[in-house]
Amino acid sequence: MNRTIRADLYRYEGETSLLKGLWTPGFRYMYFHRKASKHKKYSPLGILYGLIIRRLSHKFGFQISVSASIGEGFYIGHFGTIVVSGKTKIGKNCNIAHSTTIGQASRGKRKGNPSLGDHVWIGTGSVLVGNIQIGSNVLIAPNSFVNMDVPANSLVIGNPAKVILKENATEGYINHILT
Repeated sequence: MNRTIRADLYRYEGETSLLKGLWTPGFRYMYFHRKASKHKKYSPLGILYGLIIRRLSHKFGFQISVSASIGEGFYIGHFGTIVVSGKTKIGKNCNIAHSTTIGQASRGKRKGNPSLGDHVWIGTGSVLVGNIQIGSNVLIAPNSFVNMDVPANSLVIGNPAKVILKENATEGYINHILT
């Protein structure tokens, strides 16, 4: 098992047993997502993993593009609608909750996809849209709408988003990090 998958697995209760981990919806989805992203779309394994991802997407409500760049230690807290567009970049040890969208803006000055740093916690119902940079150690509160850059060590609240600088913003929120 490679380090990225092991780091994802460890985020769920500190477990390192692949068989136990495959019973957890978030890890199961990311396991096959990572496998699919390593193979060409029309290779035999690419087709197989693509079909598995498609099935799990319908089952759990996740729509995470295989072309999204996701760092190790990614944690999906609950199954339910999660959308992550292609070309999105997500750093290491990030958490995402249900009813969350990380999407592309198709026009305007923020045309493009979000880029998130390490140790970002995204709460339920949050929307991150456009070519925005989210720094490391950022907590995005539930139901926040973010369409602007956010500096590292911040707390983001509300719609429209309000940024509050806060050291250790994600302390106690992001657990079980593989060292």
